[in-house]
Amino acid sequence: MMAYDQTLARVETYFDNTATEAWERLTADTPVSKVRKTVRAGRDQMRSLIIDQLPMDLKGQRVLDAGCGTGQMTVELAKRGASVLACDISPSILDIAKRRTPPELLNQITFISGDMLNKDLGFFDHVVAMDSLIYYIAADIGTALRALERRVSDKIIFTVAPRTKFLLCMWYIGKIFPRSDRSPEMIPHNFNSLSRQITAAGVSRRLQFVDTVVSGFYISQALELRL
Repeated sequence: MMAYDQTLARVETYFDNTATEAWERLTADTPVSKVRKTVRAGRDQMRSLIIDQLPMDLKGQRVLDAGCGTGQMTVELAKRGASVLACDISPSILDIAKRRTPPELLNQITFISGDMLNKDLGFFDHVVAMDSLIYYIAADIGTALRALERRVSDKIIFTVAPRTKFLLCMWYIGKIFPRSDRSPEMIPHNFNSLSRQITAAGVSRRLQFVDTVVSGFYISQALELRL
């Protein structure tokens, strides 16, 4: 898993050293630029879309919020009664999530900084991974999902960057004009190609398209592994 580990290290460095303040502002209620406002709206829409794929009542169920970020999904899961393990590679981002969690929900949430694929995290009823696999090539996504599949009894819902002309254009521009503070590049994926790679990695569940969210500069596709 060398490629996966290298990408993981780049993501951790970016969020801890460069993007903490930007993500804190983006995910707060404070005013942001017009561009970031569309990203915020898109993320809100995607989060609602993902959580709507889960039961309304999650009492007695354990859910992994893989790549929990500043904890917005974590809080919504806990409100539905879930016991949530909120995992993120960035300790700085995780600190924001802890501070923002309503005190009455803290006893339902365990915050852990580290790799979401760590088998020591245990077993889950559901896994959600919103925008935490968007930096990985298809083969690494397949490997990650295979590792998660072994430890989840029901749904795995995750997002990828769909292979659209707009995203491909931004991807190539990013390669031509690199910046030291640029985020790790998103890897656009074609659904059929990704599905084949996931199957090749040994994932037994069927990949299912859920929906695509487009909001300005936020373009993301929700997918689900079904039994």
